[in-house]
Amino acid sequence: MARDVERRFGAEFRAELARVRTQVAEFAPDLTIVFGGDHRRAFRQVVPAFAIAMSASILPEGGHPAEDIDVAGDVALELTEFLLADGFDIAACRAVALDHAFAQPLRDVGGGTTANAVIPIPINCATAPLPAAARVLALGEAVGRFLDGLDARVLVIGTGGLSHSPPSLELDAFDISDEERARVIREGAATARTKIRPAWDRRFLQAIEDWDVDTLVTMTDNARAGGGVGANELRTWLAAGAAGGRALRAVSYQPVEEWITGMGLAVSVAG
Repeated sequence: MARDVERRFGAEFRAELARVRTQVAEFAPDLTIVFGGDHRRAFRQVVPAFAIAMSASILPEGGHPAEDIDVAGDVALELTEFLLADGFDIAACRAVALDHAFAQPLRDVGGGTTANAVIPIPINCATAPLPAAARVLALGEAVGRFLDGLDARVLVIGTGGLSHSPPSLELDAFDISDEERARVIREGAATARTKIRPAWDRRFLQAIEDWDVDTLVTMTDNARAGGGVGANELRTWLAAGAAGGRALRAVSYQPVEEWITGMGLAVSVAG
């Protein structure tokens, strides 16, 4: 999507994304929580199942320059301490460079990377072994309990998925150069376009609306088989849905071959 600078594709999805962005602006959050994956950019040799960024920047990608994120460091520390006390051995990371998994939703939905204070919460969705879906849900619920105690308007975002198989993530190699990554993506793009699974995506979106935990857990734990290696990012949807604690509705779905991804949006009914 970021490479589609002429905005030639995904018109239906882009239109709904713009409507959601308007809703977010009207909500005017004080703080944004972003559950995101990592494409083996920030975490390679050491890969935490769950982490909280105390300070962070954005990598230069898709024509965007590198930039810092306005991380709510004090609140991030309080959240980390809360989760540790709640039984989560969560990693605290500092000066971590995050990629489009965090930058894109902040730009496309949250009004920009510096629109308000942010707490990035990386979830390992790329490098096996991955956290179990039930544990991801428990993390989201715990974050929600922490947010209940804040006197603030909080936007919660889960970003990633739906069905897609990025060629670079299909490699077992955990540490490749940016040049090698670009080559693998370029050579595998044509095949990746054929790996979108619309029926599977729509089943997941229905389970999100119904908050059918059994189906969500089963689909997420078996995401690679059902929707490709990139579908492991469903974990971020589960965490965000559990943290938000509200019913969700699917507002858009469009398989976009040129982006190699089934593009979907689900938002809080209260939004």
